[in-house]
Amino acid sequence: MMVEGLLTRALLFSLMLCVPAYAQQTVRVAQEMRPLYPRDYYLQELLHSALAISDKPYTISYVDVHPHQQRILYMLDGERVDVHWSMTSPAREKLAIAVKVPLFKGRIGQRVLLAHPKLARALSAVESVSQLRHFSAVQGHDWPDTNILAANSLPVKPVANYQTMFRLTAQQRVDYFPRSVIEVVDELQAHQQMQLQIVDHVVLNYPSAFYFFVSKNRPELAAHLRQGLDVLIQRGEFDAIFTRYFSANLETLSLASRRHIMLANPFYLESP
Repeated sequence: MMVEGLLTRALLFSLMLCVPAYAQQTVRVAQEMRPLYPRDYYLQELLHSALAISDKPYTISYVDVHPHQQRILYMLDGERVDVHWSMTSPAREKLAIAVKVPLFKGRIGQRVLLAHPKLARALSAVESVSQLRHFSAVQGHDWPDTNILAANSLPVKPVANYQTMFRLTAQQRVDYFPRSVIEVVDELQAHQQMQLQIVDHVVLNYPSAFYFFVSKNRPELAAHLRQGLDVLIQRGEFDAIFTRYFSANLETLSLASRRHIMLANPFYLESP
């Protein structure tokens, strides 16, 4: 009995030592300090759902960061942030572990144009990349999209501030602002006072993907996240979440009836 009691106490003590290490799996997620859109809540839900499938009890903590995409990815090298979501590029895939499940199902490379009403009609008549070169775009200075437009010889003004891009477009200091079909309807609603509109008939198309990026210090987290996303896909839950967030807006844009202008993306690594 005494031996059994000692063994029982030893086992309990061993479990007590193991549980905290197992339970303290905090995931620090970069949260840009800007207004949040449905796409942000979609990504949060996917992250929570994927990690909930893991056998480890992850706790998610959001860390406020400046909305500077490249700087956030550099932060994954340190001790402050574990996960960020971003459009991919070769440079970004060197900075962190890309969990290669396209979170927006390839839609991130479909771009409609925001423009001032005075320019929208002329832009709606564009039928080719060569015609689009007569107009100027605005994009984030550290966005992969900026390099993609430039690689297609499209004039593009790089800007650091997100809100400034809308203002420049509204003031006609640039001709158009390409926005993904995932976010444009919500962004337009949030900037109603600027008198912008979605250009009719035209959509830009280039291959790209939007991934979860994980710190190289947390390879086990990247593996669990990939496993969770794969399970969500197999169960049909991934598609269900996507449809719930985006089907209405995608239907509003009538993409099938638009003129698709294809752009090359020399910066996309389409490996699994």
